[in-house]
Amino acid sequence: MGKKRSPRVALVVDDSMLVRHCVSRFLEQRGFSVTAATNGVDAMEKLCELHVDLVVTDMQMPHMSGSELIRELKKTPATAAIPIIIVTGRRPDEDPQEGADYSIYKDIDIESQLGAALIEIFGKSASAGAGK
Repeated sequence: MGKKRSPRVALVVDDSMLVRHCVSRFLEQRGFSVTAATNGVDAMEKLCELHVDLVVTDMQMPHMSGSELIRELKKTPATAAIPIIIVTGRRPDEDPQEGADYSIYKDIDIESQLGAALIEIFGKSASAGAGK
């Protein structure tokens, strides 16, 4: 009998409940275990308790922006290698990736962009279900 792998763990950080729900549901349907945070401060607190395989973050949030969160993650050895996907309302020519691995845009089909980002980061297995 083969050993069952644990699901990948994602942290979804966004002050919009609708975006958090949409992204979380999409990831859960692909086998991720998802934890949500409402801003960068909340995310940093959760990261003290949790090992994650992916961070999906908004850029404009109260208390700690996505840019500040990414800087904190990249300067901390335990979190520096975690892949980061930015969810932003700005177009690519207006918003550099800010140290993230991938950027997706709120005004374009989020699910198709997120699916493409998962494949780029984790390979084809991410499209059918992570950890299965």
